[in-house]
Amino acid sequence: MTPEFPKIEKEILKFWKDNKIFEKTLKKTENCPRLIFFDGPITVNARPGVHMTLARIYKDVIPRFKTMQGFYVKRKNGWDTHGLPVEIEVEKNLGFKTKKDIERIGIEKFNKECRKNVQKYLPLFRDITERIAYWVDMDDPYTTYDKEYMETLWWIIKQIWDKRLLYQDFKVVPYCPRCGTTLSSHEVAQGYKKIKEPSLYLKLPVKGEKNTYLLVWTTTPWTLPGNVAVAVNPGFSYVKVKVAEEFLILAKGRLNVLDKEYKIVEEFKGKELLGMEYQPLFDFAKPEKKAYSVIAGDFVSRDEGTGLVHMAPAFGEDDMQIGKKNNLSVIVNVDEEGKFTKEVKPWAGQSVTDEKLNKEIITELQKKKLLFREELYEHDYPFCWRCNSKLIYYAKKSWFIKMTALREKLLTNNKKINWVPSHLKQGRFGEWLREVKDWAFSRERYWGTPLPIWQCQECDYQRCLGSIKEIEELQTANDKIEDLHRPYIDKVILKCEKCGGKMKRVSQVIDVWFDSGAMPFSQYHYPFENSDLIDEKIQYPADYIAEAIDQTRGWFYTLLAIATLLCKGTPYKNVLCLGHVLDARGEKMSKSKGNIVDPWEITDKYGADALRWYFYTLNQPGDSKLFSEKDLNNVLKRFIMTFWNSHLFFQTYLTKKFDYHDKSEDILDKWILSCFNRLISEVTRGLEKYDITGVTRKIENFVVENLSLWHIRRSRKRFQKPASEKELRESTATLGFILLNLSKLTAPFIPFLSEKIYQDLTKKESVHLADWPKANEKLIDDELENAMVEVREIVAKALAERAKARKKIKQPLSSLSSSSSTSSSYSSSSLSSSKSKRELLELIKEEINVKKITHKIGKTETKLDTKITPELKEEGQVREIIRHLQALRKKAGLTPQDKISIYYSGSPKLAKILFKNKTLIQKETKTKDLTRLSEKEVTAEEKKLKIDNEELNLAIRKVDKK
Repeated sequence: MTPEFPKIEKEILKFWKDNKIFEKTLKKTENCPRLIFFDGPITVNARPGVHMTLARIYKDVIPRFKTMQGFYVKRKNGWDTHGLPVEIEVEKNLGFKTKKDIERIGIEKFNKECRKNVQKYLPLFRDITERIAYWVDMDDPYTTYDKEYMETLWWIIKQIWDKRLLYQDFKVVPYCPRCGTTLSSHEVAQGYKKIKEPSLYLKLPVKGEKNTYLLVWTTTPWTLPGNVAVAVNPGFSYVKVKVAEEFLILAKGRLNVLDKEYKIVEEFKGKELLGMEYQPLFDFAKPEKKAYSVIAGDFVSRDEGTGLVHMAPAFGEDDMQIGKKNNLSVIVNVDEEGKFTKEVKPWAGQSVTDEKLNKEIITELQKKKLLFREELYEHDYPFCWRCNSKLIYYAKKSWFIKMTALREKLLTNNKKINWVPSHLKQGRFGEWLREVKDWAFSRERYWGTPLPIWQCQECDYQRCLGSIKEIEELQTANDKIEDLHRPYIDKVILKCEKCGGKMKRVSQVIDVWFDSGAMPFSQYHYPFENSDLIDEKIQYPADYIAEAIDQTRGWFYTLLAIATLLCKGTPYKNVLCLGHVLDARGEKMSKSKGNIVDPWEITDKYGADALRWYFYTLNQPGDSKLFSEKDLNNVLKRFIMTFWNSHLFFQTYLTKKFDYHDKSEDILDKWILSCFNRLISEVTRGLEKYDITGVTRKIENFVVENLSLWHIRRSRKRFQKPASEKELRESTATLGFILLNLSKLTAPFIPFLSEKIYQDLTKKESVHLADWPKANEKLIDDELENAMVEVREIVAKALAERAKARKKIKQPLSSLSSSSSTSSSYSSSSLSSSKSKRELLELIKEEINVKKITHKIGKTETKLDTKITPELKEEGQVREIIRHLQALRKKAGLTPQDKISIYYSGSPKLAKILFKNKTLIQKETKTKDLTRLSEKEVTAEEKKLKIDNEELNLAIRKVDKK
């Protein structure tokens, strides 16, 4: 590994900044057609990790590519600054445990700390964004806590209100007791974990029937004090069974849950159980409405439980719906901190998510002899996506957006989107839309966009306002509104137009995902400013967006939801969805797990180009990525170093300036030009389809397998010892042309190395100001490429025979015979000319190191004559000596133009061979003279070696120029 690349990259970063190269790319294309790009706002609440660079480097590729194609791509950076992520960070910093701690110091002070926390991390995000060469405008970003951004959010909310799609209701919602707020369905979807919890089979005593019980199943023991009913499926078959001296009622299809001997005494349909009353498990509450009887529930399943479902409307969404339908009582005996209220005397003040509480409830049921059976139940359970606490389902009065009314419009808009990977369209995302829930919109928090709804304290009249101007005109005071956050906006009092009473703002803030989903509009302060950008589709909808897979139920969804609510159609046309970056154990990287990899350490060690190329080529964008520093190092060695070494080779033998072009008569040049023009065509088509992994792998294969391992290696002689000036011109022009245009082709992916190579070759300002290369279709030769494939196959087989016979490659062999089928490209008419065939056969001869090769049509086979004659042996020894001398030259740091003196001692037999082949050795190694080595001789490099058991000492010294 070389430490050179990070140093080069930092120099290039300074060059870009000093010369405003990014700005110049925008200036160059400002009057060109547009590619519209949206940057999803990154949450600024912690130090960035290497996993956060993934989306940013994928976002960077397409805008760079399209810019080089001649498109104007405005790239406005986004900072996501509100919400629980920031609040939790500040709470930890302040040592807070609950919301009461926040209210004790005051909302104003707490929110100031939240703003300071964001501002603390912003410079770090700017720095790593620049370091990985993500070109995005960070000098004029959109920031979700800005007043103008928030005003657009209010305007959007007002539009939703006017369409009667924003409503308040008492519903069971996913709730985080630790954070003290509700969560939306798309937030809940991000926090599921597989856990094991106790599941209970309970006996509820049937009123009026001795020793008879309803056998009920539950996985949430803490909800049992809130039980008010039992649901059965009216169409199912149920049975009464005798177990010992007791009678149990359960679904016939669930008899397998009985772990004791039983006898069926009666069978009936579920509908016959309706209205049956039972004794409550606990008497903590006195229900105000109907309670403790059997009701109908079509949701009751045959797949688990007993066919009788415990109903606690305060703690279950289905329970609440069926409770309303049956006019059931709702017993809310858990407070907003997730603790039992004082009415639940044995467990008052205990957290319902505490495992200890479950054990105490189970013990109490055992005492009452109402526990039939207990077992562990494994299932997916939702946790808070930010604080990692267990969620509960909890009856609360909250604000909702009626997304269910827009289900068909959401699905219609999704049909117009190109998803990469494509299966997400109807799969993960499509399924989410088909099952869309109303959006739980309000949050009982502090650092966020306040809900712009005022309510009269006298008559409860509510009004939603959508602009600062509207509020200033209606407020009772005559104050200028400078900050829309709490607590300042909470102090704004309006006069009720209905009764003249005081109207105060409701206390909630909005779901932070609304902030990010509204960015197409809020980033331009629409519609108060820049309305043409949206209405005339100058910057809307996006042609391209990219984020991680979890955003299917996050940003990707809220973008579509808000656009659909505003009747703005599809907000994005193409979306690249990325898998998560995982640690070595396969776990998602996160601050809470302590498994984050520092991106600065990685880029300082390997360079940003290597990190970018690693992510592009590792696997398909949608797949999870197990981050491995070892694999990253392999990428550096295999591709980055190979590309760089190809460039260094060219620079080493470039003795004077040549024009780079694609005109050559040499068959190797024709072949590499054909392959390269095919590559340009394939990369261009692939990027148009957002196939970033596919095209980067093609580029890597071209650079490593075709350019380096074959073309450059087989062309060394043409650079080192050209047969003519024409040969040198052709080889130099071709390789220079390939490297120059390859630097353009790789510029969107590895912007640093591409810049370095381009500037070395052209002395022009920047590769990123260059035009995207276009394929010359006339130079693509299918038959030549197929023929070269066969040539390389013959070489591979012959080399395998060499290895089997233990014959070193420096040892010449007498002959190789090969044959191929008549359908072979190698035997095709276009390559049947003596010149083309001769050139191809010469490649095989040189690569295999044989004196003669014959090729005929017939059964495909390769046969190598491995017999060594004295003449062949001597030639092999000479080549071995030359190889060692060249190694000594390289070790001494000599250039190809430097001349040397050779000194020798040792075997007389080898010395004789040295002098016999003196002319050849001098030519190959640029030697002036050959002299016996004495002890007094001062040399640059020396080496002792054995050739066929004969010892030889070699030494060299650079000859001073006179």
